[in-house]
Amino acid sequence: MDRPRTTRHASSPRQGAQAIRRALAVLRILAAGREAGVPLAEVVRATGLTRPTVHRIVHVLIEEGIVERNSRNGRYAIGNQVPELALARPRPSRLLTAADPSLQRASSAIGDTLFLTVRTGNDTLCVDRRIGIYPIQVLSIEVGARRPLGVSSAGVAILAAMPAPEARKIVAANEKRFEAYKTDIATVLGEVTAARRLGYGRREIGLVQGTKSISTWIKTPDGQPAAAMTVSAVRTRLGPRREQEVAEILLREAKVIEQAIGG
Repeated sequence: MDRPRTTRHASSPRQGAQAIRRALAVLRILAAGREAGVPLAEVVRATGLTRPTVHRIVHVLIEEGIVERNSRNGRYAIGNQVPELALARPRPSRLLTAADPSLQRASSAIGDTLFLTVRTGNDTLCVDRRIGIYPIQVLSIEVGARRPLGVSSAGVAILAAMPAPEARKIVAANEKRFEAYKTDIATVLGEVTAARRLGYGRREIGLVQGTKSISTWIKTPDGQPAAAMTVSAVRTRLGPRREQEVAEILLREAKVIEQAIGG
Protein backbone atom coordinates (compact mmCIF):
# COMPACT_ATOMS: atom_id res chain seq x y z
CA MET A 1 0.00 0.00 0.00
CA ASP A 2 2.89 2.34 0.66
CA ARG A 3 4.64 1.55 -2.62
CA PRO A 4 2.85 4.15 -4.84
CA ARG A 5 3.52 6.87 -2.28
CA THR A 6 7.23 5.95 -2.17
CA THR A 7 7.46 6.01 -5.96
CA ARG A 8 5.77 9.40 -6.14
CA HIS A 9 8.08 10.91 -3.55
CA ALA A 10 11.17 9.43 -5.23
CA SER A 11 10.26 10.89 -8.62
CA SER A 12 9.68 14.40 -7.29
CA PRO A 13 13.37 15.24 -6.61
CA ARG A 14 14.30 13.90 -10.06
CA GLN A 15 11.67 16.12 -11.70
CA GLY A 16 12.91 19.10 -9.74
CA ALA A 17 16.50 18.42 -10.76
CA GLN A 18 15.44 18.11 -14.39
CA ALA A 19 13.67 21.47 -14.26
CA ILE A 20 16.75 23.13 -12.77
CA ARG A 21 19.04 21.59 -15.39
CA ARG A 22 16.76 22.75 -18.18
CA ALA A 23 16.69 26.29 -16.80
CA LEU A 24 20.50 26.31 -16.56
CA ALA A 25 20.78 25.05 -20.14
CA VAL A 26 18.60 27.95 -21.28
CA LEU A 27 20.66 30.44 -19.25
CA ARG A 28 23.94 29.20 -20.80
CA ILE A 29 22.57 29.73 -24.30
CA LEU A 30 21.36 33.22 -23.37
CA ALA A 31 24.74 34.01 -21.80
CA ALA A 32 26.45 33.20 -25.10
CA GLY A 33 24.28 35.88 -26.75
CA ARG A 34 25.55 38.52 -24.32
CA GLU A 35 24.04 42.03 -24.79
CA ALA A 36 22.60 41.26 -28.23
CA GLY A 37 20.45 38.49 -26.80
CA VAL A 38 19.16 35.32 -28.44
CA PRO A 39 15.87 34.69 -30.27
CA LEU A 40 13.62 32.05 -28.76
CA ALA A 41 13.97 29.84 -31.85
CA GLU A 42 17.74 29.70 -31.34
CA VAL A 43 17.32 28.68 -27.68
CA VAL A 44 14.95 25.89 -28.77
CA ARG A 45 17.39 24.65 -31.42
CA ALA A 46 20.46 24.82 -29.17
CA THR A 47 18.89 23.15 -26.13
CA GLY A 48 16.82 20.54 -27.96
CA LEU A 49 13.85 21.37 -25.72
CA THR A 50 10.35 21.94 -27.09
CA ARG A 51 9.24 25.51 -27.79
CA PRO A 52 6.51 25.45 -25.08
CA THR A 53 9.07 24.21 -22.52
CA VAL A 54 11.59 26.93 -23.41
CA HIS A 55 8.83 29.57 -23.43
CA ARG A 56 7.69 28.51 -19.96
CA ILE A 57 11.25 28.48 -18.54
CA VAL A 58 12.12 31.86 -20.03
CA HIS A 59 9.01 33.56 -18.68
CA VAL A 60 9.55 32.20 -15.17
CA LEU A 61 13.13 33.53 -15.34
CA ILE A 62 11.82 36.90 -16.53
CA GLU A 63 9.45 37.04 -13.55
CA GLU A 64 12.44 36.41 -11.25
CA GLY A 65 14.59 39.09 -12.93
CA ILE A 66 17.14 36.56 -14.22
CA VAL A 67 16.24 37.07 -17.89
CA GLU A 68 15.16 40.15 -19.83
CA ARG A 69 13.31 40.50 -23.15
CA ASN A 70 14.21 43.24 -25.61
CA SER A 71 10.87 44.78 -26.62
CA ARG A 72 12.33 46.08 -29.91
CA ASN A 73 13.67 42.84 -31.40
CA GLY A 74 12.08 40.18 -29.17
CA ARG A 75 15.44 38.68 -28.18
CA TYR A 76 16.16 37.35 -24.69
CA ALA A 77 19.27 38.12 -22.63
CA ILE A 78 20.66 37.65 -19.14
CA GLY A 79 19.01 40.06 -16.70
CA ASN A 80 20.48 42.55 -14.24
CA GLN A 81 19.94 40.25 -11.27
CA VAL A 82 22.69 37.90 -12.46
CA PRO A 83 25.63 40.33 -12.06
CA GLU A 84 24.06 41.53 -8.81
CA LEU A 85 24.10 37.96 -7.48
CA ALA A 86 27.73 37.62 -8.58
CA LEU A 87 28.66 40.48 -6.23
CA ALA A 88 28.22 38.00 -3.38
CA ARG A 89 31.62 36.59 -4.40
CA PRO A 90 33.75 39.56 -5.47
CA ARG A 91 37.15 37.96 -4.90
CA PRO A 92 38.97 36.63 -7.98
CA SER A 93 39.30 32.86 -8.21
CA ARG A 94 42.52 31.11 -7.25
CA LEU A 95 43.14 30.39 -10.93
CA LEU A 96 42.89 34.06 -11.93
CA THR A 97 45.22 35.10 -9.15
CA ALA A 98 47.75 32.39 -10.01
CA ALA A 99 47.57 33.12 -13.75
CA ASP A 100 48.16 36.88 -13.58
CA PRO A 101 52.01 36.84 -13.46
CA SER A 102 52.16 34.20 -16.21
CA LEU A 103 49.82 36.18 -18.44
CA GLN A 104 52.00 39.26 -17.99
CA ARG A 105 55.19 37.36 -18.83
CA ALA A 106 53.72 35.58 -21.83
CA SER A 107 52.14 38.74 -23.20
CA SER A 108 55.44 40.63 -22.97
CA ALA A 109 57.42 37.79 -24.55
CA ILE A 110 55.00 37.08 -27.41
CA GLY A 111 53.56 40.49 -28.26
CA ASP A 112 50.24 39.19 -29.61
CA THR A 113 46.84 39.02 -27.95
CA LEU A 114 46.65 36.53 -25.11
CA PHE A 115 43.46 35.04 -23.67
CA LEU A 116 42.69 33.05 -20.53
CA THR A 117 39.64 30.85 -20.96
CA VAL A 118 38.04 28.63 -18.32
CA ARG A 119 35.77 25.65 -18.65
CA THR A 120 32.26 26.06 -17.32
CA GLY A 121 30.10 23.00 -17.89
CA ASN A 122 30.11 22.24 -21.63
CA ASP A 123 31.23 25.78 -22.45
CA THR A 124 34.31 27.97 -22.43
CA LEU A 125 34.30 31.42 -20.85
CA CYS A 126 36.93 34.08 -21.55
CA VAL A 127 37.98 35.56 -18.19
CA ASP A 128 41.07 37.60 -19.14
CA ARG A 129 42.59 39.21 -22.23
CA ARG A 130 45.98 40.84 -22.63
CA ILE A 131 46.69 43.01 -25.67
CA GLY A 132 50.27 42.80 -26.91
CA ILE A 133 52.60 45.40 -28.39
CA TYR A 134 52.55 44.21 -32.02
CA PRO A 135 50.77 46.83 -34.20
CA ILE A 136 48.15 44.36 -35.48
CA GLN A 137 46.21 42.67 -32.69
CA VAL A 138 43.52 39.99 -32.99
CA LEU A 139 40.68 40.92 -30.65
CA SER A 140 38.40 38.05 -31.64
CA ILE A 141 37.02 37.40 -28.15
CA GLU A 142 36.08 39.77 -25.35
CA VAL A 143 36.17 39.00 -21.65
CA GLY A 144 32.84 37.41 -20.81
CA ALA A 145 32.42 35.68 -24.19
CA ARG A 146 30.98 32.18 -23.84
CA ARG A 147 31.18 29.45 -26.48
CA PRO A 148 30.55 25.70 -26.67
CA LEU A 149 33.60 23.57 -25.96
CA GLY A 150 35.16 22.68 -29.30
CA VAL A 151 34.57 25.78 -31.43
CA SER A 152 37.80 27.56 -30.49
CA SER A 153 41.40 26.46 -30.00
CA ALA A 154 40.94 26.96 -26.25
CA GLY A 155 37.95 24.61 -26.22
CA VAL A 156 39.83 22.09 -28.35
CA ALA A 157 42.79 22.20 -25.95
CA ILE A 158 40.56 21.65 -22.91
CA LEU A 159 38.83 18.70 -24.60
CA ALA A 160 42.19 17.23 -25.61
CA ALA A 161 43.29 17.18 -21.96
CA MET A 162 40.29 15.06 -20.97
CA PRO A 163 39.88 11.29 -21.22
CA ALA A 164 38.65 10.54 -24.75
CA PRO A 165 35.21 9.16 -23.68
CA GLU A 166 34.45 12.30 -21.65
CA ALA A 167 35.51 14.57 -24.51
CA ARG A 168 33.34 12.66 -27.00
CA LYS A 169 30.35 12.92 -24.65
CA ILE A 170 30.70 16.72 -24.41
CA VAL A 171 31.18 17.10 -28.17
CA ALA A 172 28.04 15.04 -28.78
CA ALA A 173 26.09 17.18 -26.28
CA ASN A 174 27.19 20.35 -28.12
CA GLU A 175 26.37 19.06 -31.60
CA LYS A 176 23.28 21.22 -32.15
CA ARG A 177 25.16 24.34 -31.07
CA PHE A 178 28.05 23.71 -33.48
CA GLU A 179 25.92 24.70 -36.47
CA ALA A 180 26.00 28.36 -35.48
CA TYR A 181 29.82 28.24 -35.58
CA LYS A 182 30.01 26.39 -38.92
CA THR A 183 31.63 23.26 -37.54
CA ASP A 184 30.55 19.71 -36.75
CA ILE A 185 31.39 16.70 -34.56
CA ALA A 186 33.84 15.12 -37.02
CA THR A 187 35.83 18.35 -37.40
CA VAL A 188 35.99 18.99 -33.66
CA LEU A 189 37.03 15.44 -32.81
CA GLY A 190 39.71 15.60 -35.51
CA GLU A 191 41.11 18.80 -33.99
CA VAL A 192 41.03 17.26 -30.50
CA THR A 193 42.98 14.22 -31.74
CA ALA A 194 45.54 16.49 -33.41
CA ALA A 195 45.89 18.53 -30.19
CA ARG A 196 46.59 15.39 -28.17
CA ARG A 197 49.30 14.46 -30.65
CA LEU A 198 50.87 17.93 -30.66
CA GLY A 199 50.53 18.57 -26.93
CA TYR A 200 48.60 21.81 -27.53
CA GLY A 201 45.58 23.08 -29.44
CA ARG A 202 45.98 24.73 -32.84
CA ARG A 203 43.47 26.37 -35.17
CA GLU A 204 44.89 27.16 -38.60
CA ILE A 205 41.87 29.39 -39.22
CA GLY A 206 40.85 31.27 -36.10
CA LEU A 207 37.48 32.73 -35.19
CA VAL A 208 38.46 35.70 -37.39
CA GLN A 209 39.42 35.02 -41.01
CA GLY A 210 43.15 35.29 -41.68
CA THR A 211 44.14 34.52 -38.09
CA LYS A 212 45.62 31.53 -36.29
CA SER A 213 45.41 30.44 -32.65
CA ILE A 214 47.49 28.30 -30.32
CA SER A 215 46.24 27.10 -26.92
CA THR A 216 47.68 25.14 -24.03
CA TRP A 217 45.56 23.54 -21.34
CA ILE A 218 45.84 24.16 -17.61
CA LYS A 219 44.92 21.38 -15.17
CA THR A 220 43.81 21.46 -11.55
CA PRO A 221 45.66 19.39 -8.91
CA ASP A 222 43.26 16.48 -9.49
CA GLY A 223 44.25 16.36 -13.16
CA GLN A 224 41.08 17.93 -14.58
CA PRO A 225 41.49 20.52 -17.37
CA ALA A 226 40.10 23.76 -15.99
CA ALA A 227 41.34 26.40 -18.42
CA ALA A 228 43.40 27.23 -21.47
CA MET A 229 45.86 29.97 -22.35
CA THR A 230 45.61 31.13 -25.97
CA VAL A 231 47.56 33.30 -28.37
CA SER A 232 45.72 34.61 -31.44
CA ALA A 233 47.57 36.40 -34.22
CA VAL A 234 47.50 37.06 -37.95
CA ARG A 235 48.57 33.85 -39.71
CA THR A 236 51.81 35.33 -41.04
CA ARG A 237 52.91 35.86 -37.43
CA LEU A 238 52.61 32.16 -36.58
CA GLY A 239 54.68 30.26 -39.11
CA PRO A 240 56.08 26.83 -38.13
CA ARG A 241 59.17 28.13 -36.31
CA ARG A 242 57.37 30.85 -34.37
CA GLU A 243 54.45 28.53 -33.62
CA GLN A 244 56.85 26.24 -31.79
CA GLU A 245 58.41 29.16 -29.89
CA VAL A 246 54.99 30.48 -28.84
CA ALA A 247 53.79 26.99 -27.86
CA GLU A 248 56.86 26.50 -25.66
CA ILE A 249 56.20 29.78 -23.86
CA LEU A 250 52.55 28.87 -23.28
CA LEU A 251 53.41 25.35 -22.13
CA ARG A 252 56.00 26.68 -19.69
CA GLU A 253 53.62 29.25 -18.20
CA ALA A 254 50.79 26.71 -18.03
CA LYS A 255 53.00 24.52 -15.85
CA VAL A 256 53.79 27.52 -13.63
CA ILE A 257 50.07 28.19 -13.17
CA GLU A 258 49.39 24.53 -12.41
CA GLN A 259 52.10 24.53 -9.73
CA ALA A 260 50.69 27.73 -8.24
CA ILE A 261 47.12 26.45 -7.95
CA GLY A 262 48.45 23.09 -6.75
CA GLY A 263 50.41 24.73 -3.99
